[in-house]
Amino acid sequence: MTVTAERARKLALALDGASEAPHFHRVAFKTPRKTFATLDAAAPDINLMFDPDHRDFWCEQAPDAFAPVPGGWGRMGATRCDLQVVDEPTLIAALKAAHLLAQPRSRKSR
Repeated sequence: MTVTAERARKLALALDGASEAPHFHRVAFKTPRKTFATLDAAAPDINLMFDPDHRDFWCEQAPDAFAPVPGGWGRMGATRCDLQVVDEPTLIAALKAAHLLAQPRSRKSR
């Protein structure tokens, strides 16, 4: 079952403290600290800002739905999610993981 771009947008914005902002030809979803996903409404994909370990995990769990973004961003962990392939529960879990990684760090962990 596919997820529409509008549904992906609503899911991203439902996360605690999430906001959206223009990001070139995409829309960025942000925490107060940083971007956790970008969406291109014209293309059926959402990019998730993972670290390399999370990228590898999601690409192994659902290789038809997730792939590293080509180039340097992908080497750093950015991961493309194909909205025509991913199911909604998997997308929600991936969005939550990316959102958690983008949360402000506590003073103790700095």
